[in-house]
Amino acid sequence: MNDAVQPDAQSIHRAIVTLDTHIDIPWPSGPDPFHDSTRKVDLPKLHRGGISAACLVAYVPQMTRTPATEDAAYLRAVAMLDQINRMAEQDSPFPLRICGSAAAIEAAKRDSVQAIVPCVENGFVVGADLGRIAALRARGAVYMTLTHNGHNGLADSCNPRRDLGDRETEHGGLSALGKAAIAAMNRVGMLVDVAHTSRDTMVQAAEESRSPIVSTHSCVSALCDHSRNMTDWQLDVVRDVRGVVQITAVSAFIKPNAKPEEVTIADFVDHIDHAVRRIGIDYVGISSDFDGGGGFRDWNDAGDSHNVTTELLRRGYDRGALEKLWGGNFLRVMRVAEGLARG
Repeated sequence: MNDAVQPDAQSIHRAIVTLDTHIDIPWPSGPDPFHDSTRKVDLPKLHRGGISAACLVAYVPQMTRTPATEDAAYLRAVAMLDQINRMAEQDSPFPLRICGSAAAIEAAKRDSVQAIVPCVENGFVVGADLGRIAALRARGAVYMTLTHNGHNGLADSCNPRRDLGDRETEHGGLSALGKAAIAAMNRVGMLVDVAHTSRDTMVQAAEESRSPIVSTHSCVSALCDHSRNMTDWQLDVVRDVRGVVQITAVSAFIKPNAKPEEVTIADFVDHIDHAVRRIGIDYVGISSDFDGGGGFRDWNDAGDSHNVTTELLRRGYDRGALEKLWGGNFLRVMRVAEGLARG
């Protein structure tokens, strides 16, 4: 499909802000991100695929919760964010800029510079110290995913970890600490990401947060009944708080139990279509979850990203709709969060 990119699709794709809101980075070491590698995302692939802004995620897996493991998780997240920030100091075949705000992402696009956006996955890193949230934001982190697989001290996950002793629910959604963490995130302009959270956590986060919530990498349950996907009523909640759900490229979230080779770009865009029909074009976006499980036949790595635009155009989405889906809606939510923090 890549060899047949429509000229108008190519030109529109290159002209608009294209923001992939969830990309995992290697830890503790991995291939050089500045050259073609075995990973699904590196700078050459971002350039080939026309992705102008990439959210690189400091992901920390859930472990048994003790003060020592929470401290270690925080130090790992800080080290990963520092690693992301150091990219701007290294020789690169493509100019890049670390961007921690919507305005910076838009300026990078105008300047033809690759935007790298730091983020954090798993509120486990907070431990019991809410001061860590401001420290993560100071390192540029735009959002924090409240949970990963397994409950943590902030909230219940949609995937309890039986091997860690998780019950189906622990807090009934958010804990008291989790509510305080959301308030702290609001104060510093960090987005509240409800991907991976339980449905109770998700709706409570929507109620608690003064800024709109986001789900940075989920699909829709109506097309694939998976615990990581959003039901129609959850989509309605996202709309009601003017948030955004970023439809993601994980094959098992797109089709039940599907392997990557069994999923097409049409299957992926079906999820975008469903969400847009349910809640409107202003509350839906796009993410890959590359190097964290994302990728399928027609969008196997960042270099294939034009294919998403081609399929959306084929289905009748115009340039204005593409601008919203590919980053405009997420940037809108970022600006709301930033404004509240300044206020």
